[in-house]
Amino acid sequence: MKAPHLIEFKKLGSSEIGYISVCENTEQIPFKIERVFWTYYTPEDVVRGRHAHYITEQILIAVTGRIIVNIEMPDGEKQIYTLDKPNIGLYVPPNCWHTMQYSHSSAQLVLASTKYDEKDYIRKYEDFKSHYSGK
Repeated sequence: MKAPHLIEFKKLGSSEIGYISVCENTEQIPFKIERVFWTYYTPEDVVRGRHAHYITEQILIAVTGRIIVNIEMPDGEKQIYTLDKPNIGLYVPPNCWHTMQYSHSSAQLVLASTKYDEKDYIRKYEDFKSHYSGK
């Protein structure tokens, strides 16, 4: 099973002129990008995500602000990531329950391996636990 991990994108430029970061399918991205979306102006007391995917792989990037990402693997292992640099992405493989909590000023960019399909989502935590426990 693939594991969540951070991906560092090249940071080109300087503080005098600003920076640019680039990602390409054949380099840092371990899948073909089929969908790109972003979230912003999420109130700090709102927890988003609260789901897993059967097949979708994603990379989450905090373009601005801070995002706390909690991940639970099918075996119960839990990981916490803080995204607060626009040149760092978090790879989230399929079969991981994940939640995100945002600073108010954050904007999240998501690169996804599939187009939206509601059937790919596990929306109830109990279903996630029972699906991967073999029950």
